[in-house]
Amino acid sequence: MQYFIGVVPPLEYMEKIICFQKNWKSNGVINVVEPHITLKAQGGLTPDIRWLGDLEKLCREISPFRIILTEPKFFGDYVVYLSMQSEELYQLHNKIVKLINPSNELIKKYFELQDFVPHLTLGKTFFGMSSNELNEMAIEARRLLTPYPTFVVDQIRVYQEFEPLKYISYKDIALKQ
Repeated sequence: MQYFIGVVPPLEYMEKIICFQKNWKSNGVINVVEPHITLKAQGGLTPDIRWLGDLEKLCREISPFRIILTEPKFFGDYVVYLSMQSEELYQLHNKIVKLINPSNELIKKYFELQDFVPHLTLGKTFFGMSSNELNEMAIEARRLLTPYPTFVVDQIRVYQEFEPLKYISYKDIALKQ
């Protein structure tokens, strides 16, 4: 059983993204997890969830902050995503990685710390799309997903894998009130 930690966009924008993603029948990412920005990948988030209490304590010390979603970008020719801006998200990512303390191998495997690129995935070749479809998706995102929102993050979400490559919301953790 695996876990990861994310930030979800506002509900109305999440619904807009899901509707957008469904325009490509080959887009299997919508069957894996809801739209989110990964804050901390699976590495070190062990099934015994002893880390959860420490994560909740850390979140009580973090003030809400803003995220600005921006234009589509690519990881190679295999992922298209909405980019984002938020210095506070990078800071929170670093604090969570330090708290969880995964091995250097897991940090590298999951592109954390200096390799961290926060993003909201729209489509991936791994989940059925072609590179051409991803290019088309990026063009359409510029047309259909604008204006890109700015929103306040006042909680994070822990996701749990309930079957291979399928994640559900496990727990929402509020930031400092």
